[in-house]
Amino acid sequence: MVFAHDTEAALVAAAALVNTAGRGGERLPDVAALDAFFQAYGWTGRREGSQAELRAVRRLRPRLRRLWEAGEDELVGIVNALLRESHALPQLVRHGDWPYHLHATPADAPLATRMAVEAAMAFVDVVRERRLDRLRLCDAADCDNVVVDLTRNRSKRFCDAGCGNRTAVQAYRARKAAVRQ
Repeated sequence: MVFAHDTEAALVAAAALVNTAGRGGERLPDVAALDAFFQAYGWTGRREGSQAELRAVRRLRPRLRRLWEAGEDELVGIVNALLRESHALPQLVRHGDWPYHLHATPADAPLATRMAVEAAMAFVDVVRERRLDRLRLCDAADCDNVVVDLTRNRSKRFCDAGCGNRTAVQAYRARKAAVRQ
């Protein structure tokens, strides 16, 4: 494990949220898709299930994406701003099957606020551990997704949208075509 379990879960969820927008089109098209995302990444707490909540979550994505693109000082500024704006107050909590871990917003805070703070808290650990090298953009030429590399040998190059397989198939076909010529 590269980071604490809750940090890794928050980083993966933040990357997945960022990757719901981009070249592949809108992957949070409606409240039902946000509900599915909420469930898939184990979010807890209050849900409005409204268009306003969906819009707030969508507005968060570019700010989180910037965390993958920024240098350390800018990243720290973004993280601090997210924490300040959300009035984050870290506390140890336990719920479901999770042991004690940090939350910095109450369970009844708006979903977009909870998502922003969870991501910011995870990025605090990334900066403190000097692991910005674990944050990447997908290596596929036709993809703009972000990647969190949690592998032991720091070898993850592609996002989870099938880019690694697609790139390997393209390279294989190119090699076969070159042999036939």
